Amino acid sequence: MKHVIMDAYSKLSRDYEKNVDTESGYNAYYERPPMLKQLPEDMSGLAALDAGCAAGWYTEQLFHRGAQVTAIDLSPEMIEATRRRVGEKANLLAHDLNDPLPFADESFHLIISSLTFAYKSQSPTQERNR
Repeated sequence: MKHVIMDAYSKLSRDYEKNVDTESGYNAYYERPPMLKQLPEDMSGLAALDAGCAAGWYTEQLFHRGAQVTAIDLSPEMIEATRRRVGEKANLLAHDLNDPLPFADESFHLIISSLTFAYKSQSPTQERNR
């Protein structure tokens, strides 16, 4: 099952990178604005983990607020989409969130995992059709 999910998200990575930020009303108008309101405007000196980063939208937001960002995603293609978005401004890692995280305890001041667990309960096709 893991490989099926990974393959699906890998195939969707270009679509996420090009379209989700602007064409997904759910992301753009429902989920993201209240999430951003909960984050400090100035995150200088804070270490943040974007767990399930997809194409890196939150990774970019965290970086622009001054955080030192680490972003992880199951899909190597999503990690590459994030790399195209933020370059070397974040630490990027392909990693399955079902496995133990490869970080020491208390490595981060903040962990964001936007919709990752909600999407986990759906197939990637169901998610994209929202």
